[in-house]
Amino acid sequence: MSIAIQGGTAAKDKVETPFRRFLSEFAESKLAMGGFLVFATIALLAILAPWIAPQNPYDLAVIDIMDGRLEPGEKSGDGATTFWLGTDDQGRDMLSAIMYGLRISLMVGAGSAVLACAVGAALGLLAAYAGGKTDSAIMRVVDLQLSFPAILVALMILAFLGKSITNVVIAIVVVEWAYYARTVRGTALVERRREYIEAAECLALPKYRILFRHLLPNCLPPLIVIATMQVARAIALEATLSFLGLGVPITEPSLGLLIANGYEYMLSGKYWISFYPGIALLVTIVAINLMGDHLRDVLNPRLKK
Repeated sequence: MSIAIQGGTAAKDKVETPFRRFLSEFAESKLAMGGFLVFATIALLAILAPWIAPQNPYDLAVIDIMDGRLEPGEKSGDGATTFWLGTDDQGRDMLSAIMYGLRISLMVGAGSAVLACAVGAALGLLAAYAGGKTDSAIMRVVDLQLSFPAILVALMILAFLGKSITNVVIAIVVVEWAYYARTVRGTALVERRREYIEAAECLALPKYRILFRHLLPNCLPPLIVIATMQVARAIALEATLSFLGLGVPITEPSLGLLIANGYEYMLSGKYWISFYPGIALLVTIVAINLMGDHLRDVLNPRLKK
């Protein structure tokens, strides 16, 4: 009986070993864990902003234009509120505005990355599995897409569609899907020649099942890494578009729009209007990149020391 219990425990440990190994290897990097904790804190602040922010910075009944451009640490005109990061030209609390702006930036970054990953992965799998003219046609479109600067394509799309969160997501998906397609195709071409794919074909399984049930799971490690990096890239791209005035509308501002709002006051010494949103944007992108960089090392055995 003791042997049976020991065998069951060993079998349980054996099943849990891959996940435990992944967590232990990820936790070994202090930079990766630091990035994860910082990003988790930022995401939590963004999610809880309506409940923990000192002010709703876009409620006209709350803000007072007489509190405009107050320095960090100053109090409102009635002395009831302390603006720890100062206020902008409209009298909005910068700390609250940053927390609300993070919601838009993270939503656009994560949403566009998921949609671009779905489109790119599907086309990459199709190109690798079908081959021939299908592969050639898809990869020519990918090459054409990657030959243009991403910001230029996004600007052209938004100039045509107009400013809205949905249109920003569409623009970012259009400029990002090609990265996923090329990555998935390269991995799928290797997996395409494996025995388990040949066995699935011999069993006359539907092609969609071969693609998404058998081929896609073996392409996930590089796809996860690319997706993590592209979230940071999407956040930066959205901030750039909003800074240029073609991103999200002013009624739903992101970090990029907050930076743009204070740009004209930089030379007059009102640095905090742009500085603190810029720091929040920088910290968010760096935290995501630290996680993605270590994920690449953990999921690719060839990069391990």
